[in-house]
Amino acid sequence: MNLRTTSRVITFQRPFSLDGLDETQPAGTYTVQTDEEPIEGLSFLAYHRVATVIFLPLRREGSGSFQAIPVTPEALDAALAQDASGSRDP
Repeated sequence: MNLRTTSRVITFQRPFSLDGLDETQPAGTYTVQTDEEPIEGLSFLAYHRVATVIFLPLRREGSGSFQAIPVTPEALDAALAQDASGSRDP
């Protein structure tokens, strides 16, 4: 299996929350990583997403410690849209 991994950097201007997280995360810049695998049996190259994670700092472990939290692209897009609108309500 040939896994394709892409990374992007996103920035939240305000504190944010995501489904599945107990704590609100601080405003800042975060890395999001998406893993995709090829769809077999097609006459052209196509991929489907198998995982998306956002890397969040571990507050208690000190600088440079991160955890990878699974997130859906839809939840991430909703949090970014909420941040852009300036709204704090989910």
